Amino acid sequence: MSRRHRTPDANPVIDGLSSRALSEIYRLERTRNYLQPGDVSAAVRLWKDYVRRPERELWHDYEWGNVHWYCCGNPLEARALLDTVTQAMSPRTARELRQIISRFDDVWNQPSPPYDTGRG
Repeated sequence: MSRRHRTPDANPVIDGLSSRALSEIYRLERTRNYLQPGDVSAAVRLWKDYVRRPERELWHDYEWGNVHWYCCGNPLEARALLDTVTQAMSPRTARELRQIISRFDDVWNQPSPPYDTGRG
């Protein structure tokens, strides 16, 4: 009997999710034509890393785009995928995933510190 080789991203690993939620994500990634194994955890990781970038880099991406998104994934598309996935999940497990995503959204939505010219 041959065993299927699995990559580290094949099993969803998202800190803070129950085994029930991870199992549901695993099932969705194998039954939905818009998902591949590991897509949801990769989207969470991409969104988390993006919102934690310095504001000047985020502004640069907004103004001119980011050429690395073509190879490494677009964090805004990743965030949209997470919304789609939560719609496909059961209410209980979707709530768990939304709770994790909302932590990163809160970082994204933080107001900028006040601009201080140092003049007084």
